Amino acid sequence: MKVIEGIRPIKEGIRINDNNQYAEAEGFVHRVRDMGKFSFIVLRTSRNLIQCVVDSEKCEIAKTGVGNGINEGDCVRITGIKVIEPRAEGGFEIHANKIEKLSQAYAQPPVNITKHKIDSSLDVLLENRPVTLRHPKERAIFKIQEGIVRAFREFLHEHDFTEIHTPKTTSAGAEGGANIFKLDYFGQSACLAQSPQLYKQTMVGVFGRVFEVGPVFRAEKHNTTRHLNEYISLDVEMGFINGMEDLMNLEVLMLRHIIQSLKENYSKELDMLKAELPDIGNVPVYKFKEAKELLAKEYNRKIGGNGDLDPEEEVLLCRYAKEKHDSEFIFITHFPSSRRPFYAMDDADDPGFALSFDLLFRGLEITTGGQRIHDYNAQVEKMQRMGLDPSEFKHYLLIHKHGMPPHGGFGLGLERLEMQLLGFNNIRYASLFPRDVKRIAP
Repeated sequence: MKVIEGIRPIKEGIRINDNNQYAEAEGFVHRVRDMGKFSFIVLRTSRNLIQCVVDSEKCEIAKTGVGNGINEGDCVRITGIKVIEPRAEGGFEIHANKIEKLSQAYAQPPVNITKHKIDSSLDVLLENRPVTLRHPKERAIFKIQEGIVRAFREFLHEHDFTEIHTPKTTSAGAEGGANIFKLDYFGQSACLAQSPQLYKQTMVGVFGRVFEVGPVFRAEKHNTTRHLNEYISLDVEMGFINGMEDLMNLEVLMLRHIIQSLKENYSKELDMLKAELPDIGNVPVYKFKEAKELLAKEYNRKIGGNGDLDPEEEVLLCRYAKEKHDSEFIFITHFPSSRRPFYAMDDADDPGFALSFDLLFRGLEITTGGQRIHDYNAQVEKMQRMGLDPSEFKHYLLIHKHGMPPHGGFGLGLERLEMQLLGFNNIRYASLFPRDVKRIAP
């Protein structure tokens, strides 16, 4: 009989003994250079590239040999002596005395992942995603994405928020409209969640402050560089607020924490991708009407439109914020009520406009948020005014009927934030396996 002792696991990738002399590393053979009497093997671990020097006369090769025997993509374990080498990544290399081949690669990659940069189109990059993600720069993108989510969670936990996990199959969309993926759910009509909105509001009545990291689905037929049909939303909802300014203040503090955490913990990846992170000071705030008037005055834009900002206007407003306020962020508030969902609270002083906001960053909207209706009668009245049947929202309305505090929240698009942080021209670079109007594989 065997037992599991629960011994502390060894660190992934590389282990160095106490006297800092002997090393053992496991990983993929990233690159092999056969120099004749000796070879260089570059080993790829989950985060690093480790240079190993192999003298074929001195190194024990288990199960195979160097050169024809060990190829790019093979998984190996290399043990040897750690030698200081300033020119190598990490400042050292391993002079191997033993190589054990753990598994074999049976084909060469469809694209070259050993070069400084993958030289291919975006379509080729995505079609071969399981392999191209192994390139150090591609991998760095999603290590930084890990860092964003990690810091998001850290900040909210420190501020007494509870993480929740809500259903992604629902009986109705949170925001209505036509951009809903409908499906058959054992004979019942259902849809994929556009947002965790109604559930996170519900959970404010339980925990007071909640957040979630999860996918949301939008059946929009936008095939643009800024849209995905499935993306990761970082959602926050907070009770007992004095107004939506509390939410905006929270988000600025949260973004500062994320940026600082990335600098402290992911400098290697940031340097690799030549990322320029913003300094977040005071963020200017303009009402929607003020923003439209500003655009007309400063950039000769016509005031009008459909009650929203178009992509060019978002770019111009961010340019203005940078030039006039030295800020790469700008809040736009008080959007027309007709353009916001049924749960958005209207401004008591100007009922045609909602207590809602967008946060723009480097020319792109990354956040939508605002204060929600917490009064039962007010919520039912707005539903009816918008042509909705309150009986279809009976479970949601239970929270209002049985008491809700003033509350609100926001949703931050993870891929959009990273796209802007890293300076990508297409959001698909910031998505592991993008889902858009043309792509559902791999």
